[in-house]
Amino acid sequence: MRVFRKARGAWTRLTRRVWTRRAAVVLGCVPGLLAVLALMLCAAGVDRTADRRADRTADRTVVERERPVAAPLPAGPHRAARPVIVPRSRWLDAGSTHAQPAARYDDHVVAVFVHHTDSPNAYKCADVPRIIRSLYAGQTGVRRWDDIGYNFLVDRCGTIYEGRAGGVDRAVTGAHTQGFNHGTAGIAAIGTFGAGTPVPRVMTEAIAALAAWKLGLSDVDPRAMVRLVSSNDLSRYTAGTSAVLPTLAGHDAGFMTNCPGAALTSQLPRIRSRAAHLQGR
Repeated sequence: MRVFRKARGAWTRLTRRVWTRRAAVVLGCVPGLLAVLALMLCAAGVDRTADRRADRTADRTVVERERPVAAPLPAGPHRAARPVIVPRSRWLDAGSTHAQPAARYDDHVVAVFVHHTDSPNAYKCADVPRIIRSLYAGQTGVRRWDDIGYNFLVDRCGTIYEGRAGGVDRAVTGAHTQGFNHGTAGIAAIGTFGAGTPVPRVMTEAIAALAAWKLGLSDVDPRAMVRLVSSNDLSRYTAGTSAVLPTLAGHDAGFMTNCPGAALTSQLPRIRSRAAHLQGR
């Protein structure tokens, strides 16, 4: 019996030592396990944070791409009154429209290009909506443009019409002067104004009033010069070339053409002076 008790005591002491050592090993590992767990949680938190940041960035990118508005234009001291502008709904009927992408915008309009439509002059002003529809059909049909290229059109009676869609008070990117459509507006005089052709005074007055207002939104002097960079090799200047042009120029200043015709071109100095006067310069 005494031998059995000694053996059981020895076994008990041995068992305690074994469990004590195991407990020490386990407790010694606890800090490491906690550290690993902390790293796992931290990594998961970073991933979630990165995902949230990516989501916010993606959402912001989508919003910026979908927001078709120009940057705010600076308030300058040389603003002209906005002339009466007939909306495009007056000439574009539902039957002649086609699917087109959303308008594109630049930050500011820093120059205006004057054009003529190279169409007959002996028209009745009541027929102008039909004439503009015809121009629209030619540019969007035969030429396959997304919209009429001119931002505005002016008839022989001095009436101003909204052309390209997007808002007359915004810097809508037009399709009127190849290579220089960004940051500019195109004003088309309805008719053909080659050398010796009379240019109605009310037409040039309307062009001056429109240019004064449009350029005044960004405080641009119609008599000044501006540096523009060509975006197209088919322009008068190869793509990437910096050109110094009048802020109120004829189409031929930026493209190889006789537009807006010698008669209307000869009127540009007076139109510039008139526009500057309307801005209070």
